[in-house]
Amino acid sequence: MLNSLFIGIDMGTSGCRAIAIDADGVEIARCSVALAEPRRDGPRVEQDPGLWWTALCQVTRALMADLPCPPTALAIDGTSGTLVVTDAHGTPLGPGLLYNDARAVDAAARIAAIAPRESGAHGASSSLAKLCWWLDHHDPRAARHALHQADWLAAQLTGRYGISDENNALKLGYDPVARDWPAWLEGLGLPAGLLPRVLPPGDRLGTVTPRAAADSGLPEGLPVLAGTTDSVAAFLATGASQPGEAVTSLGSTLVLKIVSPRPVFAPEFGVYSHRLWDRWLAGGASNSGGAVLKQFFSPEAMAALSSRLEPERTTGLDYYPLPALGERFPVCDPGLAPRLTPRPDDDARFFQGLLEGIAAIEALGYRRLVQLGAPAPTRVRTVGGGSINPAWTRIRERLLGVPLVQATHTDAAYGAALIARKGFGESETRGS
Repeated sequence: MLNSLFIGIDMGTSGCRAIAIDADGVEIARCSVALAEPRRDGPRVEQDPGLWWTALCQVTRALMADLPCPPTALAIDGTSGTLVVTDAHGTPLGPGLLYNDARAVDAAARIAAIAPRESGAHGASSSLAKLCWWLDHHDPRAARHALHQADWLAAQLTGRYGISDENNALKLGYDPVARDWPAWLEGLGLPAGLLPRVLPPGDRLGTVTPRAAADSGLPEGLPVLAGTTDSVAAFLATGASQPGEAVTSLGSTLVLKIVSPRPVFAPEFGVYSHRLWDRWLAGGASNSGGAVLKQFFSPEAMAALSSRLEPERTTGLDYYPLPALGERFPVCDPGLAPRLTPRPDDDARFFQGLLEGIAAIEALGYRRLVQLGAPAPTRVRTVGGGSINPAWTRIRERLLGVPLVQATHTDAAYGAALIARKGFGESETRGS
């Protein structure tokens, strides 16, 4: 694959990012554009899919201007659970319902009554709940395709609608173990043919059409490969790939994922799995994280206090830091209260106690995954704002008892580019 370049596109709710890499994984170029804020009305969170397409075309045009040679393949990731319903021609029949849109409470209850506990379709923010809500409130006769953000954008490039990938389809009810749509979905009375055909990430979807080439600046005939969700793409970007390799995201919330040879599903503990070719990403998301820290300290205050931390000496404060009532993982308890007392007079000691509490939740999370059948972590990569605090890193290292290593990359767009590289290489091998 000499002189090969692979493009990854990450479509979020606040912006679109694109990265091109060569066959060795070296970044060649990148570009990003901002998106207008989604419309919010209580539990409703919507965005015009046309904005996604415009943003994609802007970043690809800018990226192409910086490439030394034509790209070889492209893949897209998007926000998990973001749904758009289209007609037979791929025209959206309304706004995209974003990943955190939670209006579909009644639909979620109908799904809960028939779906197995391990299904990824549970909850009012699942794409299946959103689809049921949409069908309840619109004329279903016009609906032809139920697609996710990444699905629709890839179809805009190829002209081939009605295809998804195994990671995005999880929240639409797809069974990643059987690799099929389960029979229990029939109980929802969905229109025939509305659910997409599902492919593994990296499988070929089609090629860029002349019309899409004119809009995007991408070469006509460029292979477009099945993508994934933003979180899976970000995991791949870190370089973790072997069983036991784990990634902790220290952002507003605390998210853990570990490569496992087998799926792990335990909704009673907030644990789920994504299929990733012949392996799985098992993990969960805690409500603890950086959002708790910001309730007490500004970024400037945290930076100043970090120099006063004593990571080799435990405070003994035993906090369970939560921003509000309720926890998802490693304990799934909507009534769990934050434990943030007693508060010492010394702000540095209080800050360290919070960091120790979040690190203890991280360690409990990995122990929980091991108890449920995932491998023990052999090393942990870290992404998110908390990854740059060396004292916190040392606190975590003590509690986890495994090496913490630097993530190779942290951009989801880079992970999508890796999918394009892997998928194109495998298709070339099969073709030969």
